[in-house]
Amino acid sequence: MIYADTGIIIRLIEGADQVRVPIEDRLRELPDESRFIVTSRLSTLECRCKPIREKQDHLLRLYDAFFASREVIVKEIDAPVMEEATILRATLGLRTPDAIHAATAIIAGTPTFWTTDKRFLKCRELTVKLFEAV
Repeated sequence: MIYADTGIIIRLIEGADQVRVPIEDRLRELPDESRFIVTSRLSTLECRCKPIREKQDHLLRLYDAFFASREVIVKEIDAPVMEEATILRATLGLRTPDAIHAATAIIAGTPTFWTTDKRFLKCRELTVKLFEAV
């Protein structure tokens, strides 16, 4: 299992080939039994805002299908996540949404963290796979 932050999910759903294909290729390299994406409930908010605001119903349906798929595990933002996020924000200076993503991955036991944001590299509890931002 891997943790995917919002940037990775957006690239998987909306990304041009040069940003989407490398992520898809890495997913295919995972063993079948490990080919699950874990993410935070925060990702549903972050991914769905633009399609709702811009009335892009087709895109909204794509996101809803992604989050409902059996290969995606959406973790709730609960008290343990918030406590860990508070510590990460205080000690590493992560922005609140980033701290919530990192904390969710840590609490969920999915230390392999896929992102396009190099700020996550300072979180030693995570094994960060950095994909290029385009």
